[in-house]
Order: sequence, then structure tokens, then C-alpha cells
Amino acid sequence: MTDTIFIEQLRVDTVIGVYERERGIRQDVFIDIELTTDIGDPAASDSISDAIDYRAISDRVTDFVRGSAFFLIEALVENIATIVLDEFSIERVLVKLSKPSSIENANNVSVQIERHR
Repeated sequence: MTDTIFIEQLRVDTVIGVYERERGIRQDVFIDIELTTDIGDPAASDSISDAIDYRAISDRVTDFVRGSAFFLIEALVENIATIVLDEFSIERVLVKLSKPSSIENANNVSVQIERHR
């Protein structure tokens, strides 16, 4: 059985970018996280102790991203995926990170990766 939990458009301010003008400011990034796990036990028990605590995942990712200062969104998204897999009982994670302020005449630039345990 494959079940999916979605955390969508998690907005976090961080230092991100390669240009000098970006290094001294905080910018919003938006993070979509797709978590693959088996929700059979929590669905049957209706107990948070059996469930993936997506609030804890959101808080952990938010704290990490706020405290980071990566040059590349590729590096940031890879680190987010590693944290989720290493610290939570997730079989597969797909992380998409969007940086809307990246290109002046584009609505958005994003990177998406998928990693497995």
C-alpha cells in the first residue's frame, strides 16, 4: 500500500542566492513536500501516536531553512529531503522548492527532487 501526505506551499524566509545583492537579504521560498508512507495504522487507530506528525516535519523544515544560507536552491532542496528521510519514518519524499524572486521576468523558478529510503 502506498499512501501520500502533502505539505503544500510552506512559506519560509531565508538567505538564498549567489549574487551579492541576495546575500544580505531574506527571501521567501515555497516548499512542497510529498511524503510516502503507510497510513493504515493511524487510519485504524485514529491516534497521533501512530501517525506521521506532519506539523513536526513542517516545523523542522521551517527551522532548518530559516537558519540556512545556501547559494543554490539545489543544495537547499537536497538537504531538506535528507532531513525528512533521516529524521522521520518516511519511505519516499518528493520535495519541490520554489524561489519566485529568482528571475525578474519569470513568475517562479523551482527545483524538484525525489529521494527514497
